[in-house]
Amino acid sequence: MIDFFLSPLAYGFMQRALIASVLVGGITALVGVYVVLKGLAFMGDAISHAAFPGVVIAFMLKTSIYYGAVLAAVGTAIGIAWVGQHKQVRLDTAIGVLFAGTFAFGVLLMSTIKGYVGDLFSFLFGNVLAVSNTDLVVLGVLGGAIVLTLVAVYKELLFATFDPLGAQAAGLPVAALEYGLLTLIALTIAISIQVVGIILVVAMLVTPAATAQQLTVRFNRLLILAAALSVAESVVGLYISYYGNWASGATIVLVQTAGFGLVMLFGQRAGILRRRAG
Repeated sequence: MIDFFLSPLAYGFMQRALIASVLVGGITALVGVYVVLKGLAFMGDAISHAAFPGVVIAFMLKTSIYYGAVLAAVGTAIGIAWVGQHKQVRLDTAIGVLFAGTFAFGVLLMSTIKGYVGDLFSFLFGNVLAVSNTDLVVLGVLGGAIVLTLVAVYKELLFATFDPLGAQAAGLPVAALEYGLLTLIALTIAISIQVVGIILVVAMLVTPAATAQQLTVRFNRLLILAAALSVAESVVGLYISYYGNWASGATIVLVQTAGFGLVMLFGQRAGILRRRAG
């Protein structure tokens, strides 16, 4: 059994993949709790797809894809927030337009590239086994900044999440907190692209947090439980993908989905079968 866990770690790519899975799993879960509580899953999906043209442009310029992904994702997040604040267009309509338009722009840009574009396809579906040491440094720096920001504005963001009107009446900058949260979501998506890809990253934001929400109503416990579940499921998915020779990002997401399904059926607080048995 020990060899089952240790033998893959004889390879450097697997060591880097494990570290990346743990980092991304924990960060996406912490940010994902706010995504789930505020009903921003569709927003996260739009931002992740909006990162694609940034990735393509960075690829064309032969620079780090993280630069392009961060700029495109953050720019789209701020744009969506601005539209939502001004109420000129329904927020879901604006998200739908940007969702399709930005992704189509990325596909158009990719079609202009002559020669091999296989690396770009890997960013759509993720390839954690291709994570480099440079990627780990970026993950560590940006991930640490995201966590520190969440800690610094913990009370204010919590208040604004559960009672935005009360927070505004208390003098908190609710609009600024909203912009800040969307920026954190965008950064989280950008650093997660290498692991699970643009198409699947929203699942890592939503699924562990939604699973933990079925197990506890305490916010502190929700954060801890979501992060623990996400890290554990990411590691399990990574090992299954290694031994099964399957796509790593898709396997991680399927393990998280299976965890959500089990909790929905058998969870002590909200399990469907438990309620029927009771």
